[in-house]
Amino acid sequence: MSKTAIVIGATGVVGKALVLKLCQSAHIVKVVAITRSAVVFKHEKLVNEIINFDDIEQYSELFVGDLFFSCLGTTLKQVGSIEAQRVVDVDYQYKAAVIASNNKIPHYLLVSSYNANENSSSSYLKMKGDLECSVKALNFKRISIFQPSLLVGNRADTRIGETIGKYLLSAICLLPPLAKFKPIKGSEVANKMVLVSDSLTD
Repeated sequence: MSKTAIVIGATGVVGKALVLKLCQSAHIVKVVAITRSAVVFKHEKLVNEIINFDDIEQYSELFVGDLFFSCLGTTLKQVGSIEAQRVVDVDYQYKAAVIASNNKIPHYLLVSSYNANENSSSSYLKMKGDLECSVKALNFKRISIFQPSLLVGNRADTRIGETIGKYLLSAICLLPPLAKFKPIKGSEVANKMVLVSDSLTD
């Protein structure tokens, strides 16, 4: 069955790889990338809709399809405060998920984080946990949540801390008990999401 995929966060490290993979996938007939700025990638299957996420409810007609991929996110460094980060990582994504649910998109696929927990003392992990809890209450037929460890890949901004963390974690995670913390490429997460989108089980 040919499916239409809706993607938010299509310019991020997972989202860019995801859009490419979706466009190459036989079960996908159309990819709608809903973004804040234009995507560079071009493909005959790809439609890029540029919106203001502060007024996302005004664009509900764009959220029509079979699969909704939510890969949106930012960093504290980029936005300057936890409150501003929460707007992007939680509020925008939740509002988009509500629209997708109301529009009867059956399958919702979310990029979250390893150890996401609404009760976490970490502001970042709490944000991710809060979002997971909120979207699980929505009326999707199927919800798939991906919890990668540190994501690595080509980014528009340079993150020194993540670069250092990548190498440290890669070395530490050679120890079997710590393997689950090993950094993962954004393209690997994207590949898994596409496989799940074309299967009956996660």
